[in-house]
Amino acid sequence: MMPLALAQVGEAKIIADFRGKEETKRHLQNLGFLKGEKIQVVGENPSGLIVMVKEVRIALNRMLASQIIVE
Repeated sequence: MMPLALAQVGEAKIIADFRGKEETKRHLQNLGFLKGEKIQVVGENPSGLIVMVKEVRIALNRMLASQIIVE
C-alpha cells in the first residue's frame, strides 16, 4: 500500500484507506472516493494529480492525494 501521490500517470489502483481529519475523509467520500473503488491517475501537473474515479476526472493537490492510500 502507498499514498496515491506516489502513483504514476496511467496506473490504476484500488482505494484502501484514508488518512487525515474526519472532515477530509468525509469530503473525499462525498466526491466518490470510496474504499474498494478503482482510481486511475490520468494526468499530472506541478500542483497535483488528475485522477479518474467513477468515470469522473478530478484534480487533487498533492497534500490531498497523499491522504488517499491505494493498493
